[in-house]
Amino acid sequence: MSAVERFLAYLRVERRMSAHTLDAYQRDLAALSQWCEANGIADPQAVVGDQLREFIAAEHRRGLSAKSLQRRLSACRSFYAWLLKNNVIDTSPAAGLRAPKAPRKLPQVLDADEAVQLVELPTEAPLGVRDRALLELSYSSGLRLSELCALRWRELDMDGGMVRVHGKGNRERSLPVGSHALAALQQWRRESAGTADKPVFPGRGGGPISQRAVQIRIKQLAQRQGLFKNVHPHMLRHSFASHILESSGDLRGVQELLGHADIATTQIYTHLDFQHLAKVYDAAHPRAKRKS
Repeated sequence: MSAVERFLAYLRVERRMSAHTLDAYQRDLAALSQWCEANGIADPQAVVGDQLREFIAAEHRRGLSAKSLQRRLSACRSFYAWLLKNNVIDTSPAAGLRAPKAPRKLPQVLDADEAVQLVELPTEAPLGVRDRALLELSYSSGLRLSELCALRWRELDMDGGMVRVHGKGNRERSLPVGSHALAALQQWRRESAGTADKPVFPGRGGGPISQRAVQIRIKQLAQRQGLFKNVHPHMLRHSFASHILESSGDLRGVQELLGHADIATTQIYTHLDFQHLAKVYDAAHPRAKRKS
């Protein structure tokens, strides 16, 4: 088994990383392995600093975006840090190596009125009760799509108004569930006869609904509700975070609710908040209006 294969096994078994994250690591390290083979390097673990720099430069010349290069280098850093920790190498070739900066895109969000317009859909349509519960919970608690799909009834405390989820890195967190979401979930549980071990949102075979099915359904529901933005599950999570931060100003609280390990990840929502304040200022302050 190669060093890369052992590292991926460590991520899968000991770190319990998601299949999606594992696939990303596998692709990035496969690209490194292919480059090593093409350049006469027997194994990626033998790479030195200048060679790793040349690999990143070659990927840049091949047309990879700054964001993709950052991900490539991040995978390499993790791989060499693991080799270093296990005394396979003496120094990491990734030390001091930086990828080009990528322009940071602000997440797209629904404003509060649009969010209400989306979640308050009629329940008389086929699957209407389920769809209402799914949307209400997603917006109420800011769940990741993977967390929403994997949720079981036993992880919902209807009396206490809380939900327990396992996020990235299998980190557990408990989140409040709003009254509208609780009402929708209670109605859905009665209709679906959901028992403790069953998925809250089952798919056709009785197992958890697929992430792709939720993505497609939310897009359809948004259009049905008259929202012609590209609405997707993560937009509801972004909207949840933005609306909480705008009302509370508590960045640490939003970090805890979202389950971000690093507050720098949460700070992107402060830019959304400042954008909102700048618009309010420009519209309201008598000295803010610029000459045309």
